[in-house]
Amino acid sequence: MNFNTAVVVGYFVLIGIINFSFRRMASKSSTDYFRGGGRMLWWMVGSSAFMIQFSAWTFTGAAGEAFRNGFPAVYVFIGNVLAFLLAWAFFAKKFRQMRVDTPTEAVRRRFGESSELFFTWAIIPLSIIQGGVWLNSLSVFFSAVMGIKLGTTLWITGLAVLSFSMIGGAWGVAASDFVQSMVVAVMSIACAAVALFKVGGVGEIVHRFPGNFFYGPDTQSPMLLTGLFLFLVVKQILTINNMKDSYRFLGAKDSFDAKKGALFAFLLMLAGAMIWMIPPWASAILFPDAGIAHSAQLGKKASDAVYLVFAERAMPLGTVGLLMAGLFSATMAAADGALNHNAGIFVRSFYQPVIRRGKQVSDREALVAGKIVNATNGLLIILTAQFYSQLNQMSLFDLMMRVSTLAQVPILVPLFLGALIRKVPDWASWATVVFGLVVSYFVSNVVTAHEIAGYFHIALSASELSAANTVLAIAAHVFLTGGFFCLTMLFYREPEQTRREQLDSFYHDFAREVVSDASQSEFDRLQRHKLGRITLMMGAGLFAMLAIPNPLWGRLLFLCCALAILVLGALMCRSANPVAVPGKELQSQSS
Repeated sequence: MNFNTAVVVGYFVLIGIINFSFRRMASKSSTDYFRGGGRMLWWMVGSSAFMIQFSAWTFTGAAGEAFRNGFPAVYVFIGNVLAFLLAWAFFAKKFRQMRVDTPTEAVRRRFGESSELFFTWAIIPLSIIQGGVWLNSLSVFFSAVMGIKLGTTLWITGLAVLSFSMIGGAWGVAASDFVQSMVVAVMSIACAAVALFKVGGVGEIVHRFPGNFFYGPDTQSPMLLTGLFLFLVVKQILTINNMKDSYRFLGAKDSFDAKKGALFAFLLMLAGAMIWMIPPWASAILFPDAGIAHSAQLGKKASDAVYLVFAERAMPLGTVGLLMAGLFSATMAAADGALNHNAGIFVRSFYQPVIRRGKQVSDREALVAGKIVNATNGLLIILTAQFYSQLNQMSLFDLMMRVSTLAQVPILVPLFLGALIRKVPDWASWATVVFGLVVSYFVSNVVTAHEIAGYFHIALSASELSAANTVLAIAAHVFLTGGFFCLTMLFYREPEQTRREQLDSFYHDFAREVVSDASQSEFDRLQRHKLGRITLMMGAGLFAMLAIPNPLWGRLLFLCCALAILVLGALMCRSANPVAVPGKELQSQSS
């Protein structure tokens, strides 16, 4: 067993401990399993929201794009930064105040039962498609490191992600997200610092990058990249601040912690956007062959493994194992949207009202049904990822952009605008999605960027054409799909009394703060205590990596990382002072 494999095995053991540690908290009720009972502290909420948006694609598809085209690869992450800032200012608090367990329950309150059923069967397939992209990104990396065929790696990593997600539910995933966000942070900082040292600083990256660092080597139109930046910011704002993805904040213990969680995610994303792409940029200078180094294992997708090449050639032994551990956690966080959250959506919005015909369902039955759906979704994600692995002509970056702009944005538009605009008919939500899918078809098959460029006799390179397709798709949905939703205001009529009372109740809750109850202090103590001890274990593992035969600078690097994690773990344990709450049992927060 080599050092990297040993690091990954140690990581799996730790994740298993985390999920079993939180298993009891996740099995108290279905609301505990699906959203942590609405009891999570802000740093768990924020780190989980950050890791969901981070995903393994950052170190694979986005890194490959940074290696090829320079600074434009950061546009998506700048969009995430601004989106989390907007969540802190408005949406995070409002989403927590919807007082639901799943996003489709919020859709029912806002747009009625028909829309709930429609979005149930729109969100679940979309989450499976996205989960396939994330799992494929992870498997590309694992396949290159382990030397195993990509198809085999998909099943190994997919079943591992599924197992861990099922054991600990939302609690286990959020806890592992927090621990691994620290590992990703220290690892990213270490890689960026080494990259800057070896290449000679930021100025050398800009000066020596092949082609134009700010526009890419074959980009002739800066205006096109400006448009790409602006519309990617809009897309990421839609992606993070909509009712479908409100689950990021539903688990917060109260409105204030939801808001603080969004701020924490903003700070993590801001720091990450500054440092994640430094190693791929440096690799374009230091290791020009990085894009083909793993072509034997990955074929035409070898350029998506440039971060791995940097870790192999420039970092101490064991770093690749840490990188693999971070990627696995990021994928588990992202895939949770297609596992636990899909299970919650299915149980709350289809199993109970349709299959069980509205009859009261026990928590045990809901939990069993949720885990069955969880397992089914996991298998579908693996099969979807296997299909993506055969798309040899499309990079992971382009694949992610295609899925997110053509399939995802039509669903996001009404669920973003619906939180802001009240006087639209209930059917506006699903009608906008249908209209948006028609728009997606036209911009991808009829009025494409290639056709428009040909009409105006404009020659576009491959990277420019990819950017133009993304700009066209997002712009079409912003102006056409968004415009369609706004035009439905012309057809708004005051609803009948029962529906009006439902809407009044929703907006009353939407504006009313959630305040944690008296028993919350014990939940807070448990979270700090459990995660503090687990963080100390993580720090001890990093400290043990000093035994790996690295040069002195490599051992000092691991020592600094270990000390940072150990100090944080000690502070968390120290803050977990028992608070006696007589007569209170640990129950899920109903609000």
